[in-house]
Amino acid sequence: MEEIAPGVHQLDTLLGGMEQLTAGFLVTGPRPALVETGARTSAAAVEAALAAAGMGRDDLRWVVVTHIHLDHAGAVGDVAAAYPRAQVVVHPQGARHLVDPSRLVASAARVYGPLLDGLYGRMLPVPQERIVAAEDGLTLDVGAGRRLRIVDSPGHAKHHVAVLEEGTGTLLTGDAVGVRLPGAGPLRPATPPPDFDLELAVASLRRFGALAPTRLVLTHYGPVEDAGGTLAEAEEELRRWVGVVEGVTRADPGAGVEEAAGALAAAFAEPAPAGGPADRRLEILNGIHSNAAGILRYLAGRAEKRGTE
Repeated sequence: MEEIAPGVHQLDTLLGGMEQLTAGFLVTGPRPALVETGARTSAAAVEAALAAAGMGRDDLRWVVVTHIHLDHAGAVGDVAAAYPRAQVVVHPQGARHLVDPSRLVASAARVYGPLLDGLYGRMLPVPQERIVAAEDGLTLDVGAGRRLRIVDSPGHAKHHVAVLEEGTGTLLTGDAVGVRLPGAGPLRPATPPPDFDLELAVASLRRFGALAPTRLVLTHYGPVEDAGGTLAEAEEELRRWVGVVEGVTRADPGAGVEEAAGALAAAFAEPAPAGGPADRRLEILNGIHSNAAGILRYLAGRAEKRGTE
């Protein structure tokens, strides 16, 4: 665990045993908060990191997930059981899936197949009375004057929030800004199905800019140097990726995921690092095929919407 801002500590959830892939964040104070639990396969690593930081069973008071995708929230049931005084904070549209994760897990099983249990694991339910459905602007009191503000930020997913630590101006962005893994090339958008929406994603990025954060921190992975520059880069990359897939569908209206993914790979080819581990991590976490599928779904929905106007 390392301190990335005063009172804000980053821990590695060691997703799939791999380092610097998915982070969690401990915000210290009289009523400490954990932001992001990681996948269920990471629960033991997360709990060990919290114990090493001095978190006893009754100490943690808030558990916040930026959204309910399993790499961010899969361990939420385990963490809630381990810290029974903590309330679990989630977007209102994600709350019911934490109470009954069966549909969420079934959907993930269709997408990941055998990879689900080995890499992510499933999800234990969280009791309804432990859940706080977090509307935009909700503030969580961590104590000693430290507050966390929930920032509604759809686009990557409709149930996505960011978390602003108001005292230091640190914005924990989840997947809304994209993915930049150490040693794995430039910022890559995260545009998976079924919820990706370009207009909403861009609006969320611009809202982040209006907050004027002193630093951005990506769940995948870690702080970035230039908040304003990174937000501008994220918007540019989103538009470029959507533009490439749009070009494919314009040339061939029947084009599918393979064609779209091939065009993205050709347009944004990155040199493989020595030994290739970073590339493998990136493709497991935020693969081109998944992004292509999300963009295709978005474009089809946009065309349908325009056709009915």
